[in-house]
Amino acid sequence: MSGATSNLKNYEQRIVRDKGICGGEPVFQGTRVTLRTVLASLAGGDSAADILADFPSLKAEDIQAAIAFAAASAEEDLPVPAVPHIR
Repeated sequence: MSGATSNLKNYEQRIVRDKGICGGEPVFQGTRVTLRTVLASLAGGDSAADILADFPSLKAEDIQAAIAFAAASAEEDLPVPAVPHIR
């Protein structure tokens, strides 16, 4: 997992916010591709190869940065629904 820790930090260098680009929504450095678009594509079942084909301005490292961002966000205090107990 030592590589995973360094990958988590990587997203901070690849995902940026700029009020002049996409209304300040997080995008990948040097592109207008939003983080939300990539995460939604991954959640929808698209592979990294599919996303890279759809958005040629992205690099494989951008996909990893999106996943690292999601992992870091999961460490936040997000509510997780309780599982009802079955009797």
